[in-house]
Amino acid sequence: MQYWLFKSEPDVFSFDDLAAKGAQGEEWDGVRNYQARNNMRAMQIGDRGFFYHSNIGKQIVGVVEVAALAHPDSTTDDPRWECVDIKAIAPVNRPVTLDEAKAEPRLADMVLVNNSRLSVQPVSKAEWDIVLELAGGLTT
Repeated sequence: MQYWLFKSEPDVFSFDDLAAKGAQGEEWDGVRNYQARNNMRAMQIGDRGFFYHSNIGKQIVGVVEVAALAHPDSTTDDPRWECVDIKAIAPVNRPVTLDEAKAEPRLADMVLVNNSRLSVQPVSKAEWDIVLELAGGLTT
């Protein structure tokens, strides 16, 4: 299993919006960055990701799962752009802010800490575990 982080502005599409989509989830469309697209191409069904609220809050608020492999993005006719579908798994017990991640020495190499602009990014297993520790796990 691989781990990822998906960024969205909560006033545009929040973790609660994704959770409301239910088990079918939602297409993670509109990504127009080659590195982020390539990250989605590398994903497998069942991979897990953090859902990060950018701009407002700047915090990890939940965990998602990849529900469909990379496929053409329905928001464009340009064949270069692909996306995956994701579904909400659970919110974290306590959101982990960008400032907290930056202050945690064990997360010094995390992409979020060093390139917070990339909208879809990899997360190592060690980073995944540390963030979940900081968050107090998932809400059940």
